Amino acid sequence: MRYNEDFKDYELIDMANSEKLERWGDVYLIRPDPQIVWTEKSYPKLWNNAHARYIRSNTGGGMWQKLKPMKDVWSIKYKDLKFNLKLMGFKHTGLFPEQSVNWEYMINKIKMRKSQDKNSEIKVLNLFAYTGGATVACLSAGASVCHVDSSQGMVNWAKENVISSGLKDKPVRFIVDDVIKFVEREIRRGNFYDAIIMDPPSYGRGKNGEVWNIENDLYNLISLCSKILSQKPLFFIVNTYTGGLSGTIIQNVLRLGLNKHNFDSISSDEIGLKMSKNGIMLPCGITTIYEGN
Repeated sequence: MRYNEDFKDYELIDMANSEKLERWGDVYLIRPDPQIVWTEKSYPKLWNNAHARYIRSNTGGGMWQKLKPMKDVWSIKYKDLKFNLKLMGFKHTGLFPEQSVNWEYMINKIKMRKSQDKNSEIKVLNLFAYTGGATVACLSAGASVCHVDSSQGMVNWAKENVISSGLKDKPVRFIVDDVIKFVEREIRRGNFYDAIIMDPPSYGRGKNGEVWNIENDLYNLISLCSKILSQKPLFFIVNTYTGGLSGTIIQNVLRLGLNKHNFDSISSDEIGLKMSKNGIMLPCGITTIYEGN
């Protein structure tokens, strides 16, 4: 499992009874996770620090229960990057801290390519880009980024994160669109990218009601993306969370969908979070990387 221990403003403190206790800067949250099947808390007293708890409904969804006074919006930093957070529906805060291990990978790959050719322009396409964690990371490393998400609200949030991280003057395009329709237009325009990142949901809808189903649509999207990859691709990253598609299946999809491109290696690994006090790991999905040089 790949994980990052350098995220000082985030901490996974304890886990038990299908819940996890986390610290986000100076805000403590309790959020559900069905994978946490053990019942004994390792540090029961620390749970009293929680500012809010997300409670699932038996009929789907849920709600936040405020336990202590807290800000409606607050910020945390990852190294020089700054992200704005708030309590959202479906237990989210606007950031997936386990993805920081992938931010490090992207930053290192971009900087390595830059060191080989200081004048090279590295173009990154971030699909299903959410609030822009990967966008901010790639901009900070010196790449230009095209950020695509079907939600205007998420794109606005990503813009705020770029500004908060001091990167507002960096080359970034923000696009509100269905990702498949956008990629099809990029093919017609003849635009190419050196790296592609995608974080597809299991199910979703585009801005005009287009239906996304990962099992039906992922291969088609990756095949379309093969037509806008540059001649020297740096990486192609797919994050998945559905239990129905293993890392091996995503590797197969990438190999078949991108078979005209020269990549050096392919790998799939769980990414996760490590409890800071005892080292117990929590898996948070699978990242599959097709890597160039």
